[in-house]
Amino acid sequence: MLLRVETVAGHAGMMEPAAFWLGETRHAVLEIIDRWPAMDRTYFKVTASDQASYILRHDAATNTWELTLYNARGFQPG
Repeated sequence: MLLRVETVAGHAGMMEPAAFWLGETRHAVLEIIDRWPAMDRTYFKVTASDQASYILRHDAATNTWELTLYNARGFQPG
């Protein structure tokens, strides 16, 4: 799912998500829990203002963002 993302210069000057939009709802990023590179993409595991966890993927070549995982607060998969 493609996302509209607001970014800020963060760790080592790399662009980081500050907020993202799901439909008409803006979710502020409260915390970046983890980040990791993979080829030409960077992944960010974040906690958003709705207290849910998300993994966002940034593709540097196309400057696009995608939602790759959503985990509602308190939800335990399996």
